[in-house]
Amino acid sequence: MAERVVLAYSGGLDTSVGIGWLKDATGKEVVALAIDVGQSGEDMDVIRQRALDCGAVESIVVDAKDEFATDYVMPALKANALYQKRYPLVSALSRPLIAKYLASTAKDLGANSVAHGCTGKGNDQVRFEAAVAALAPELTSLAPVRDFALTRDKAIEYAAMHNLPIAQSKKSPYSIDQNVYGRAVETGFLEDPWNAPIEDLYTYTQDPAVTREPTEVVISFDQGIPVAIDGVPVTPLQAIELMNLHAGNQGVGRIDIVEDRLVGIKSREVYEAPAGIALIAAHEELENMTIERDLARYKRTVESKWAELVYDGLWFSGLKRALDVFIDETQKHVTGDIRLKMHAGSAVVTGRKSTQSLYDFNLATYDTGDTFDQSMAKGFIELWSLPSKISARRDLAGK
Repeated sequence: MAERVVLAYSGGLDTSVGIGWLKDATGKEVVALAIDVGQSGEDMDVIRQRALDCGAVESIVVDAKDEFATDYVMPALKANALYQKRYPLVSALSRPLIAKYLASTAKDLGANSVAHGCTGKGNDQVRFEAAVAALAPELTSLAPVRDFALTRDKAIEYAAMHNLPIAQSKKSPYSIDQNVYGRAVETGFLEDPWNAPIEDLYTYTQDPAVTREPTEVVISFDQGIPVAIDGVPVTPLQAIELMNLHAGNQGVGRIDIVEDRLVGIKSREVYEAPAGIALIAAHEELENMTIERDLARYKRTVESKWAELVYDGLWFSGLKRALDVFIDETQKHVTGDIRLKMHAGSAVVTGRKSTQSLYDFNLATYDTGDTFDQSMAKGFIELWSLPSKISARRDLAGK
């Protein structure tokens, strides 16, 4: 049997043309592998057939929506993961899952190489190849767009010459990646960072400037995971889908950022992540009630590092695994309800309660019944400020 290469297939221009390009460049048969992570917009059966029509010897589709939500998005939620404090890792979270299936499929079929449709400028090439290297170091990774100089113009010309069933054309100015957790849009007029996004860019969110009545929901968490919305039990996938609807209808989750790519380029990106932004806001506030002060402070430094590792394609690294253990430990008491009000592009917590709460009304109140002994504060301040006082005396004496 001829050697095979397993291609991460999206159904778009680059990966569709990449099937024939890989065959010509390597002489290998191409197996197309499409992973459903809730990207919507196209029937996966159509994508499966398109790969065959474009020359794939076999076309495989995997429904991984629940796995993506449970095993990839939920850890990000527990980590309150926001790269550069704003981007909830929409695309970065799906890459290790896709890479996992690339590696396992290649092993099952006896293939010695895998491929993806990334360019040499982006982050995803690193994410795919670093993940495959961690999972199956014996496999070779190929990238036809990067390695074989498959430019966009050449891809369009190749598709036309071979009558490939590709809808894209020179009139499609944007590069779009999406999954159930969000949507990423780049290139075209957005490459000028002075140009404002236009409404046509958005599909997951409604215009926040349009007047609507506020939406209020109660999100119930169990150890950091949303398990019910307005009292109705939900799976992680259902929680994301429902919050996409509620938050998206209020224009929550639009992000316009100049982003520091792993490869050293600054890139202008527009994202939509209504569920991500809303759920993180709720989760953070529940943590404020249930996690002890010093642990919460330290966790914030871990969150930043966790987001950087995932953004940089190191999902399967030892450091990321170790940080996962720390984060899971912090979530033991993150159980309770958060009331979230969404309106005009914002998601604001208006109520919180938990049987695991560290908030003590009798300590916090300034009214009668206060159990906090204020007389202890004077001595505490004396001891707390003692190092500063001693240091200041020395510094003043030296002047």
